[in-house]
Amino acid sequence: MTIGERIKARREELNMTQDELAKKLHYKSRSSINKIELGLYNLKQSKIKMIADALQTTPSYIMGWEDNNEHVLPISVQRFPLLGNVACGDPIFADEHVETYVEATTRIKADFCLRAKGNSMINARIHDGDIVFIRKQNTVENGEIAAVLIGDEATLKRVFYYPEDSKLVLQAENPKYEPFVYVGEELNSIKILGKAVAFQSDVI
Repeated sequence: MTIGERIKARREELNMTQDELAKKLHYKSRSSINKIELGLYNLKQSKIKMIADALQTTPSYIMGWEDNNEHVLPISVQRFPLLGNVACGDPIFADEHVETYVEATTRIKADFCLRAKGNSMINARIHDGDIVFIRKQNTVENGEIAAVLIGDEATLKRVFYYPEDSKLVLQAENPKYEPFVYVGEELNSIKILGKAVAFQSDVI
């Protein structure tokens, strides 16, 4: 039995329609549920947990682990504070209040995460709405992607620093966007919050 087949079987056990399940999962239509049940999507762990909750069952049932006699090691996860938004475009006002928490594998070595807004980093495969995991550090190597505070505004860009010229360049990953260039005393208003170490996208 596939994951999709188990989801369908459990939904039907509850006499729940695809429309009703879609509403519980905040999907716009039942077509997303139909595609999941047909096995057309690879579901993230967080999405499997949401589906299991909606179907009043466990992720182990959805994954088929309860029917598997082999020893299955649990996936270790940790919770990262989501500190609002970071601009992938023009900088936006920085909000450091914890919005919620995001679960992800313990393989990600980060201190917090931010939600990307805009499309300036799409060539780095970071899209609007993605969750970007940040490890706190006040410097990064040239070419690394970082969350950068500009005054009271935050943005996500590749960082290039030229100390001999006292120049900082924040480069987008979209040719439609010009780089931000700061020199001399302008650097006093710039602070690197941390390095982007991972990102998480919804599959649907």
